[in-house]
Amino acid sequence: MRAHHSVRLLAAIAALTLATADAAFAQRASSRDPSSNIGVRAPQRGNGGYHGGGIYGRGYPSGYFAPRVGPVFEEGEIDDGGPQGISRRTQRSARRASSGAPAANERRLVPDEVVIEVANAVSPQQIDALQRRHRLTRVESQTFQLSGTTLFRWRIPDRRSVASVVRALEADRLVASAQPNYLFTLQQDEAKAASEGDAAQYALAKLRLPQAHALAKGDKVPVAVIDSGIDANHPELAGAIAESYDTLTAPMAPHKHGTAIAGLIAAHGKLMGAAPGAPILAIRAFDGTGASVEGTTFNILKGLDWAAAHGARVINMSFAGPSDPAIHRSLAAAHKKGIVLVAAAGNAGPKSPPLYPAADPNVIAVTATDAEDKLFPQSNRGRYIAVAAPGAQILVAIPDGGYEVASGTSYSAAEVSGIVALMLERNRDLPPDKVRDILLATAKDLGPKGRDILFGAGLADAYGALMAEQAPMAAAPRPVERVSTGAR
Repeated sequence: MRAHHSVRLLAAIAALTLATADAAFAQRASSRDPSSNIGVRAPQRGNGGYHGGGIYGRGYPSGYFAPRVGPVFEEGEIDDGGPQGISRRTQRSARRASSGAPAANERRLVPDEVVIEVANAVSPQQIDALQRRHRLTRVESQTFQLSGTTLFRWRIPDRRSVASVVRALEADRLVASAQPNYLFTLQQDEAKAASEGDAAQYALAKLRLPQAHALAKGDKVPVAVIDSGIDANHPELAGAIAESYDTLTAPMAPHKHGTAIAGLIAAHGKLMGAAPGAPILAIRAFDGTGASVEGTTFNILKGLDWAAAHGARVINMSFAGPSDPAIHRSLAAAHKKGIVLVAAAGNAGPKSPPLYPAADPNVIAVTATDAEDKLFPQSNRGRYIAVAAPGAQILVAIPDGGYEVASGTSYSAAEVSGIVALMLERNRDLPPDKVRDILLATAKDLGPKGRDILFGAGLADAYGALMAEQAPMAAAPRPVERVSTGAR
């Protein structure tokens, strides 16, 4: 009888131990971000229960079944180390969590092109076979330092849709990611010509730039401008262009938008830029020769990669478009390297959905105000707006020594990029998140009390930002929009 009770007691203890371990494991799995399941293999179900290789990389007890809370690796995938110690197989699996195919109503893309990403270890013979399998025509390719991968731009020579080709590529084991070659546009409104410069730039006083320039002018803080062609010979930009990079094959031609943006950052003639001492890294990714000024995913990626490799501390992106997975990954990598990313909130108006890259969590989104601190009517709204800066009826430099008055969130973003350069001159060790905190904490509140969807934290204050001894936490942290994978 005692033996019988002992056996029952031991069985009960074993069952309780197993249940406790299962509960603890389930709690750990449910609280884990799916993208962080590096090295986890989910056993497969067989006739005799769960089996197949155990659990790797996270210290789970051998023999326990892992719920599918993250990517499942396929047999034969190779862990080649990857950047920052993240395996290439992990990157591939994480990117497959959601398709890169465009939405059914998405038109902001090149209609007959796709962008695919592969590991650098993939051989030319494998690439050729991949191209033949999917009946595509190669246009260009480039190895990117920010992602540690190689991207290809391929043309669809027949009438297949971009969405169908992307889905077919995603099913191919060789492809890390596939997506459209999205189109982005510069954020500029109609302009009015001006015969000459005007020293009475209202933005200077609004942003308290004269006081800030007594402390810093952006010296030796490279600011990359990914935009259209910049007129390096304009008197306002004399000696300001440190290096240039052209992502396009068409002949380089100076364009008013790129010239205006560079001038708002570094002008030092009749006009005064926000950071007149900052060296500009001029990157042409937008072609201004046609009716509309557009840039593609591939060329923007090339610009981001070049900027990071050439020492940019700030990257200004006065353009907007759809959510782009490849650009998001490059922005995240640049942010991790300590580069401050600034973008125009967009000029699509109050009913527009969030525009990118401004709505990316790694980016400081800037909206536009006028001389009376009212919101520029065409500005986008949203919780992703960080701060505001003057952008309505701004006097800017244009090619051939000219000037004009123009409006748009593009110009506001450039002014804030210049302010960031001043901050980094004063404290070169400021990380991007601390820069954001200082900008938000020192901004002049506008509109509804506190941070809001119109002005963000309020009007940027260059002098206040420079005088901040440390980064106080912003009153309302920027909300992070997460994409659910269906499991946690």
